[in-house]
Formats: sequence, C-alpha cells, structure tokens
Amino acid sequence: MDARIFVFLMVFIAAFLLFGWSAYRRIGVVRIGRPDNRFDKPGKRLWNMIYYAFFQRKVVSKAFGFNHFMLFWAFMVLLLANLEFLLNGLAPEVISYSRLPEGLYFALSLIFDIVSVLALLAVIIAVFRRLVFPPPHIEARSRDAFVILGMVAALMIAFFGLHASEIAAGTERAASYMPISNFGAAIIPTETSIETLETAIDAFWWIHAIVLLAFLNYLPYSKHMHVLTAIPNCFFRSLEKVRTQSNEEFAKENTYGVGQIDQFTWKGLFDSCACTECGRCSDACPATFTGKALEPRLVIHDIKVNLLQNYNGQAGKLPLISGETEGSVAEEVIWDCTTCGACMEVCPVFIEHVPRIVDMRRYLVEMKAKFPAELLTFFENMEQRSNPWGMAPAERTKWAADIEVKPFEAGRTEYLFYVGCAGAFDSRNRHTTVSLAKILDKSGISWGILGREEMCCGDSLRRLGNEYVFDRMVRANLKMFADKGIRKIITQCPHCYSTLKNDYAQYGANLEVVHHTEFIQRLLDENKLPIKNADELGRVLYHDSCYLGRYNSIFDAPRQVISRTTGEPPAEMERNRESGFCCGGGGGRMWMEEQKGKLINVARVEEALEENPDTICVACPYCMTMFEDGLKDKEADAKVRVLDLAEIVARALPE
Repeated sequence: MDARIFVFLMVFIAAFLLFGWSAYRRIGVVRIGRPDNRFDKPGKRLWNMIYYAFFQRKVVSKAFGFNHFMLFWAFMVLLLANLEFLLNGLAPEVISYSRLPEGLYFALSLIFDIVSVLALLAVIIAVFRRLVFPPPHIEARSRDAFVILGMVAALMIAFFGLHASEIAAGTERAASYMPISNFGAAIIPTETSIETLETAIDAFWWIHAIVLLAFLNYLPYSKHMHVLTAIPNCFFRSLEKVRTQSNEEFAKENTYGVGQIDQFTWKGLFDSCACTECGRCSDACPATFTGKALEPRLVIHDIKVNLLQNYNGQAGKLPLISGETEGSVAEEVIWDCTTCGACMEVCPVFIEHVPRIVDMRRYLVEMKAKFPAELLTFFENMEQRSNPWGMAPAERTKWAADIEVKPFEAGRTEYLFYVGCAGAFDSRNRHTTVSLAKILDKSGISWGILGREEMCCGDSLRRLGNEYVFDRMVRANLKMFADKGIRKIITQCPHCYSTLKNDYAQYGANLEVVHHTEFIQRLLDENKLPIKNADELGRVLYHDSCYLGRYNSIFDAPRQVISRTTGEPPAEMERNRESGFCCGGGGGRMWMEEQKGKLINVARVEEALEENPDTICVACPYCMTMFEDGLKDKEADAKVRVLDLAEIVARALPE
C-alpha cells in the first residue's frame, strides 16, 4: 500500500470514528425525551422535507435568503465531489469520476467548477454581511461563524488550487470544461517545473482533505450542528399547523408540565439541535420587538445548552427554569409570550416554540404555584365563576336586554351561538354580540344561546398553563353539549373558536365550529343576508387576529365580507396575513400587565395609523380591547374608530 494512502486511511478512520462519537454524543441525547409519534404518513413527511428543506421554501422569502439557498445547494452538489475525493484518496485506481465516460465526466467537472465558485461567492457575501450589515439577533461576528465560513472558503480555494495545478501539469483531461480552474492555471508561470506542480498538487490535496475532515468534526460542536439535523427536522414537522398544546400525559402521576429537560418530548429536544439560530423567530416575536425579555431563539438555545450540559457527562445539574445562567430559562421570559405563533410560522425548520413555553408555564402553575400576581384573581374567578371577571352567571344575558333571543333547544335549534365571556360581560364587546345576533336573525337560520348556563371555553387557562382547571372545564362543557345535543357552534371570538375546534378535539369532541367571519361569508354567498353598502366607514383597515389567521388560516373570509359590505377591499397593514403582528392580548396576556418595554398593542396601533385609516376592522374581542386602548394611548381614538366585522355588516343590513 502506498505510504500516502496508508497515512490517509489512518486519518480517515480516526476522523470518522471521532465524528460518529461526537454526533451520537451531541444528538443522541434527544432519546431521553418523552415519546412523540413523528413517523406516521412517511410519504407526506418525505414531501415536506423535500419542499421545505431542499427547496428552502421559507429561507428564500427573506433578505439574504437566496445567498443561503445558493450555499445550501452548493453544499449538496459538492457532497458528490467530496465523497469521490475521499474515496479516491483510499482507492485512487478504483474510484474516480475520471473513469466515467467522457461526456459524463466533463459535465460533472463543469458543474463542480461552477458550483465551487458560487459557494466561494456565497461565503464572501456572508462575511460581508456579518461585517457590514450584522443582524441584531445573531452573533454575526462570533468566532464560530467565521471558523465555519473560513473552512468552506479554504475548501473552495484548495479545490481550485488542486485542479489548476493539475491543468498546468497537463494531467487533467477535463481542463477545457473547468473555466475557473483553467483561469487559475493560466496565472501559474509557464516556467514552473513539473516537480513544483506535483508538490503543489499534493499540498492542495492534503489541505482539502484535512479541512474537509476537520469541518466534519467541527459541526457537532458548533451552532452549525443544524447542518446534520435541520433536514430531518423538516421530516418530523407537525403535519398540521401547531394550533394547540398536547394533552397533559403526566397528570396520572400528579406531575404537570416540564420542569426538567427530560420531560420534553424527544421532538422538543431535537428542535433545539435543529435550530439554525437565524433569528427569524425573534424578528417576528411581538415581545422581542417591544423590548421584553423573551427571545424565542434564546429559549430554544437555552434548551439545547441545558440538554447538552446535563446529559453529556458535564459536571453539575443545570436547572431548566431559573434564568441565572445560559441554559436556564428565566420565568420572566416564560410569561412574556402571547402564544401568537409568529415564531413557528417563520421558522425554516419548523421548531415548535410555543408548546415548549406552555409546557414550562404548566410546570410553574401546577407544580410550583408560581405565576404573576395579577393571575391569582383571574384563576380564582375562572374556577369559581367560569369567567375572567368573576361575574355572576345571570349577567351573561344582559347584552340581550333590548332584543329577543331564544335559548338553545335540543332537537329544535340548529346552531348554538357561543357568545363567550368577552361577548357577554365586556361592555364594548357586547355591541359586537348584538350585531351578530341581528345578522343571525336576518339570515333566517335556527339559532339559540345557552344564557346563564354557558361557561368559559378555557382558552386563557390552557395558554397560561392552568391545565388542571382547563381539563375540568372542557369535560363539563362537553357533557353539557352532549346533553343538549349541540353539534354546530358559531363563535365571535377566535380564541373560543380555536379552543372549541382544536383543543376540544383532543378530548374526542366532534363539533362543527365556525367563526362568524366565515359564517357571514357563507350567508352572503348563499344570498341569505340582504345587505346594502355600509356608510360613513371611510378607509377601512383590517387587522388579522393571530388565533383566527395564523392558527386557523382564516384570511380571505373577513376581507371578502368587507369588500362586499363596503364596496372595496380593505387596506392592509405592512405586516398582514401569516406575517400579521399580535395585538398583545393572546396567551393569557389579556389579563396581565406589560412591565417592560413598549406596549405591544401600542406598537400595532402605530403600524395601523401609518395607513391613515378611518376605521380599523377586527374580528376578535381581545383585538377590539387592545386597539381601543392603544388608540387612547396615542390620543387617536377621536379620529379612528374600531369596529368588529359583525358591526360593519350589521350597519349594512336594511332597517
């Protein structure tokens, strides 16, 4: 055996043994997580992986995304070149692309040459971006980033040096098909001896080999570990939108939530290994945007650090929740989340941030009784009176004092109008309730209400982590629905809608739940609702509710209703539809004060005012409250009104 082959064989074996051990040690720890079935429907999962990982569907939608797309595909194509390079080093007489038919070999040589220069160009752009336009959400100038980029650049330079030297020596028969390497060969002095060129070939070959194997072994210890895990994480993504949290399986053992790292699911832990640390989640997060402690990227990073430190043999057990050091999540961070889902919507590798945060909330509420002080009254009111304000059940029908409303009758009434707590008790949102009742009456459908028997759906309880009371509330509601034969439900609140439709389905509920935006659109399409153009609304601007839009993909229905009611489509905010910005009321934040940074609702109102609206249309009682409060804060409430979609449609009804 040739001495060079023997030396390389030893280096090759050592490098791959070390890589295998490192990858297993760094990624294999996710096995400590709880079970989570992410292997069903393999065909659909495979397509998701191809579409989102290989086509980089979410990456290219952002600035500098195409540069990452170019680098990713250069990496994928050059895997073929580097695989042949390594195997050729072990068996040069047997494994070589040069043994292929000339046409195929020349084509591959051209592709590898062009792709290598594109990869080098992508590296230069990435370095330029980090030095000149460093994003605020990543450690753009970290040693880790420059080491990786430096290694990639070194591989490309070694590639061109090797092939340029071979072309100059006359040993590369695909020379005319390698324009970049040919250019390199052209600048080598013609008087350079063959011995010198052969020395250069050997030197560049070893540089390429050592850097390639070093790069492979550096990956598991860097933030670029996602090179190994991001593609599989797209395979393991949820096959539906992450609309809810999983039912608490630990309740049987009197343990709720996640207070230590091994109580997450294995997918929750794998997410932390797949994180690219791109910062898109933090860019989209309303809490981060307004100066709160929460940064979704750092939550996932802390989970990864905690996992690796506690289960890779390092000294000491790092607590998951405390916030005193890296790898431990601060309680303040956990309570900042509005559960708007913007982080999950933009994540290119489908990390599920919100369920992880709610998992930790559950632990704090159920196991430690630690939560913001203002939630104590809220929890007591919900448990004792089944509404956030602690109002008596008789108050639930006061909104109907001036109109005739029938109770739901089993076997006779088709639709239950589930009014919800805000629609029944909040003085401003009662106007929406009355408007929707008038619309339902005009349509001629059979509908009724539960009146004082109606209980809260439990949305805020679940998002705030009070799983025990939520569980009791769901079971009580489902029993009442079953006793009364309720199958079809109309809601005006997206939080009621999403909870009754998605969370209750986890308990086996088979309910047809429809939000009033979609129901009104259906009535208009079926010509069951006579309307005229609503007057005096001026420029109408529409705001997407997170739990209606991002969580349940209802974007078009409210816009179409506005268009048909006003005669023209609504104006749009800069951040709309899937990219819509939260009002600040979701995730139980409606019942808490913002102690730090700008108020989220004020930030959204400022964005709305940039569009010079006369009317802001919402389709959520939380959004209604948040916008009206924000307008008062900006002293713009006298110029701009906030109306629910039902109120706009009710204005267009004939007298």
